[in-house]
Amino acid sequence: MTGGLRLHKLHGLGNDFLVALVDDLPDEADAARTAVALCHRGDGIGADGLIYAVVDPPSSGSGRTATMRLWNSDGSPAEVSGNGLRCLTHAIARTLGEAELDIVLNTVAGPRRCSIQPTRLSDTVVGTTEMGTPGTGPRPDRLSRDPEAATEGILGPGAIARWATLDVGNPHVVLAVADPAAVPVHEAGPAVEDIFTGGINVHFGAVTGSDELTLGVWERGAGATAACGTGAVAAAAVFHRWGEVGQNVTVRMAGGQAQVDLSEPVTLTGESTHMAELDVAGV
Repeated sequence: MTGGLRLHKLHGLGNDFLVALVDDLPDEADAARTAVALCHRGDGIGADGLIYAVVDPPSSGSGRTATMRLWNSDGSPAEVSGNGLRCLTHAIARTLGEAELDIVLNTVAGPRRCSIQPTRLSDTVVGTTEMGTPGTGPRPDRLSRDPEAATEGILGPGAIARWATLDVGNPHVVLAVADPAAVPVHEAGPAVEDIFTGGINVHFGAVTGSDELTLGVWERGAGATAACGTGAVAAAAVFHRWGEVGQNVTVRMAGGQAQVDLSEPVTLTGESTHMAELDVAGV
């Protein structure tokens, strides 16, 4: 990045992002370097990811649209983020001076419609995002191992009851465990991710109520995070396929809870909180 940036900092259930609304999307290498510098929690502002977005001018007969690109805190690109979509929509609405907004966000994973509405808190909105159709996830292809073998030395034998992968525009592996809170995610998450060549988002989940899941999160490119929107969708879909939850699922994570509706279209609902606007010089 050579010039300055006006940034919005927001979080969706503790999963935080820096959002830059720009006239043109940046060069990928430049954006990756900027993400690493700005997202660093010691030397930078601190965030799980950096979002650049170009908002299209309104046209008659059609709704609002924008194009977004997301870089994780380690500088790697990400296809999509459920919480990031909601936070971006919130940032755009504030910039437009709108309390409510319905917009189609064009991502690497395809278009995603998101709408937000205000809450009683001035800096917090609730948003619902269409998440596409879950597809087949990748298989482990490194070390000739599976998640149970990869974590046996960390969690002990038999700790993972079963597991499955799913693609929600980005790849996820969902592992059923007795108590997600007891899983050392900083150790078990990268151990599982390492057996997938392209990396993967890793989630340790359990049914903790009627149509309710609790989830521990390890995100590809960001590490342990307070919440993962696409991960909540993936976990709800996997546990639904296993017959353990219905179509409307509450997913509890460290940063709060999201609601997943698995009927068509699949949607994710949760809060976004705007924390600050700030200007930064060239990085």
